[in-house]
Amino acid sequence: MKRKSSKPVTSEMAAHVRYLIKTKGLYQHQVAALFGVNQGRVSEIMQGKRFPDVPPAQGSFPF
Repeated sequence: MKRKSSKPVTSEMAAHVRYLIKTKGLYQHQVAALFGVNQGRVSEIMQGKRFPDVPPAQGSFPF
């Protein structure tokens, strides 16, 4: 059986991931479900392994 891969993560998504976790207090698995990505991708963003120079988004969530 073939694995289902996650959507590619963009720098804009990374900014919103940081915003939701740091500002709104959501858990990584909750944010992963919102974006339709693997929780591991969210973890990599929060650890600075992906898009380390992207700050959290400002303002409201886009969807």
